[in-house]
Amino acid sequence: MKPVSAFLVAIVLVGVCLAARSENTTKPVLVFSDVVRGMPRSEDQAIRVLTASFKPGDRTVVHTHRSPVTVYILEGTFTLELDGREPIVVKAGQAFVEPPNIKMTGYNRSTTEALRLVIFYVSEPDTPFLDPLN
Repeated sequence: MKPVSAFLVAIVLVGVCLAARSENTTKPVLVFSDVVRGMPRSEDQAIRVLTASFKPGDRTVVHTHRSPVTVYILEGTFTLELDGREPIVVKAGQAFVEPPNIKMTGYNRSTTEALRLVIFYVSEPDTPFLDPLN
C-alpha cells in the first residue's frame, strides 16, 4: 500500500472510531436558561435540590423566598400566583424561576392529575427555603 493510501485509510479509520465513540456519548440538553437578580453574595453557598408532589387541588402556603428558586415540572401542570402579576402556568418538561422577595402561592389546579416537580435553590447557608406569610 502506498504511503498516501495508508494515510487516507488511517484517517478514515480514526473518523469511524470517533463517530462510533460519539454515538455512545451523552450530551446535556438545555431545558431552560434565564438571567436573574437576587442571588446570594456570600463566600459560601448552600445548594439544595428538593422534590414536591401535589395531589389534585393541593397548594403551597403563601410565602416568599430570599433567593431565586428554579422549578422544573416533571408531571402535571403548576400554576404560580405572584403578588401583583398574572398567574404563570408551567407544564411538564418546562422550567421557570420564582423571583425573590415576592409574595406567592403555587397550585395544582387539576381535579384529576398529580403534580410533581424538582426545585433548585441556592442560598446563604442556614437560610430557610421559604418564609411563610399569613
